[in-house]
Amino acid sequence: MEAFDIKIAYGTQEVSLTVLPAENNIYRLLYHGGILGAVCFDGRDWDRVTSDTLIYTDEYPRYMPGKVGERIEIELTDHVIDRIGWEIELEFFEEVA
Repeated sequence: MEAFDIKIAYGTQEVSLTVLPAENNIYRLLYHGGILGAVCFDGRDWDRVTSDTLIYTDEYPRYMPGKVGERIEIELTDHVIDRIGWEIELEFFEEVA
């Protein structure tokens, strides 16, 4: 599967992320040119990937928060991860339809 873009509500604003599918139901999250983190689906729930070796690659740098501009400083809370997972699932349903 190729990379695709999603938008999620974050507070009162909207955040755009690029989803980079990887192996084993892992999805890396690209935000402003850097990897913000990764999520995975265990067949029932969406969870944060905690292993740096599964998240980060040489292809994209780690996202560095704190830069000034139009960025929203996003935190991967359980609620945000569930919302991202929902958007990933919607992308799969659109592909099948």
